[in-house]
Amino acid sequence: MKRYKNQLKTVLKLALTGLALYLVFRKIDTAQLLVIVKTIQWVWLVPAVILFALSKVATAVRLNQYFKNIGLQLSEKQNWRLYLIGMFYNLFLPGGIGGDGYKVYLLNKQYKTPVKKLVQAALLDRLGGLVAIVFLLFGLFLLVDIRLDFLDTEIWNGLIIVGLMLTLPAFWLAQRIFFKGFLPSFWLANLWSFAGQIAQLICAWFILMALGITENILAYQLVFLLSSIVAVLPLTIGGVGARELVFVYAHTYAGIEETAAVAFSLIFFLITAGVSLVGALMKVEFKKGD
Repeated sequence: MKRYKNQLKTVLKLALTGLALYLVFRKIDTAQLLVIVKTIQWVWLVPAVILFALSKVATAVRLNQYFKNIGLQLSEKQNWRLYLIGMFYNLFLPGGIGGDGYKVYLLNKQYKTPVKKLVQAALLDRLGGLVAIVFLLFGLFLLVDIRLDFLDTEIWNGLIIVGLMLTLPAFWLAQRIFFKGFLPSFWLANLWSFAGQIAQLICAWFILMALGITENILAYQLVFLLSSIVAVLPLTIGGVGARELVFVYAHTYAGIEETAAVAFSLIFFLITAGVSLVGALMKVEFKKGD
């Protein structure tokens, strides 16, 4: 029964991915997209890949901080290897237990760490990444001219400032209430979260340079962060289609070019897939002392 449930989940994700991509390509000029692809300056993608990989190193270190809070001592090499395997599971095996589930299973099996504590660490890791995205998103909202006809600019800016000021305190309070055992690593883990997200924003800048986009950079980065939040939702395969839809429907508000934005999103996915594939080369048997 579980196998059929996973298969059904995969079929649904494939269907939603296909539908999302169909809607995206109906909205954009595919001929213009091909022209953009042909004029890509590939040299800029080398540092983009490096920055993306570094962003994942930072988030892997963040997760290891949470592991230490529950008495699980992994070397950074072990943790990085496991993190890559998890990335591979998340992207290429979407119908199964997923990367987080695999990490929980393997660490419980090898180290006998309670499943509840491992699940809490994995959940807090996801929340930590989301908090960093939201905080940076609020910051970019103050810097980018968003076209909102239904809301006064001063009211909008006031709400954004309040959100910016409350994001970290609210996360600290939530962690104190629901994840009290992880509080000792609150500031260090958040530092790694911001390091990871800033590295991804720099990665995004390099991709924009590869596409020859030199205007409205902050607007593209703002929509990129929005798409990152949507891509976390387990609706499509690796966020494909979902990210692109965000770029397509946000272009009128943020002043970005939708076809170039879709090209950007597809390149980012290819970089993600390439780095995630490295996880397939890692040892599946994860033992103490490796």
